[in-house]
Amino acid sequence: MDIVLVVLLVVAVAALTWLLATRTRAPGLAVATTDPAVQAQLGQLTEAVQRLGQHSAREFGQVGQSLREQASVSRDLYSATNDLREALANTNTRGQWGERMAEDVLRLAGLLPEVNYTKRTAVVGDGRIIPDFTFLLPDAHVLFMDVKFPIDGYLAFQQATSELEAVAARDSFIKAVRGHVRELARRDYAKVDTRPAIDNVLMFVPNETIVGFIHEHAPTLVDDALRERVILCSPLTLFAFLGVIRQAFENFRLEQTSKEVLALLGQFDLQFGKYASQVEKVKKQLDTLVGSMDELVGTRRRMLERPLRELESLRRERHIEIAPDTSNPIPELGV
Repeated sequence: MDIVLVVLLVVAVAALTWLLATRTRAPGLAVATTDPAVQAQLGQLTEAVQRLGQHSAREFGQVGQSLREQASVSRDLYSATNDLREALANTNTRGQWGERMAEDVLRLAGLLPEVNYTKRTAVVGDGRIIPDFTFLLPDAHVLFMDVKFPIDGYLAFQQATSELEAVAARDSFIKAVRGHVRELARRDYAKVDTRPAIDNVLMFVPNETIVGFIHEHAPTLVDDALRERVILCSPLTLFAFLGVIRQAFENFRLEQTSKEVLALLGQFDLQFGKYASQVEKVKKQLDTLVGSMDELVGTRRRMLERPLRELESLRRERHIEIAPDTSNPIPELGV
């Protein structure tokens, strides 16, 4: 827009200059009366053109500086992307990257190392097999996760320059993922570890785009992995998987606890029945004892007192005196 204005002003200045020159050469024109006004307008127009030219120069300088800065940023971004691509081509570096991504997710989820999970710890019972992550679940149960995802084929797909190369890289990537699933299934961490473990293993995919790529180009791969007891999870779904597994485990433990409580209630009912039966038996025995005591104190005592009364009556009839009691009295027991 500024360039257009500059061009228009230059054209206007040229036209006025030509008009002034024409009027000066043509006879009969009132040059003396018109020259000062034309000269003033021409001066103002010239100043305007100069100011606009200076402004345009500054604007062009800023645009040029911005373009140079953008080019520098583009070069830095290309260099960083190339370094990342070369780094991810290395298996060890790729594993470290996956571990870092997984740790970031676990940290955001509030899980603590050595409390909720351990990293690169050999399974109990066989020190040769070392999963990347071991999650510590209730009741000493464990869950394993692998983070060394085969990303080489996907990077090759992104760098492909032709349709043929893209198809070959895509097929190679899907094949590598299926091979990694079979490898995790073959390791069978849950079977090797002597602790009670969930018989599924998590395969961490460190990028949501890669997960979408797998669903798009190999829609049956996830189901095939599930049949091998391998669960593919991305950074967004990792915490969801852990939460669901923990909640399911808590529900299972609650169900087991409820069964134990019901079993204890059954035992209590059985023992209470035996207790009630024994109490009834003791009650009957006490009732029998009370009846026998009543008979001893009542009937038996009266039967014994009858001949005693007759003997007392006979003594009195014969006027037999009772010898004085010279025995020591039985002392009363203190309270």
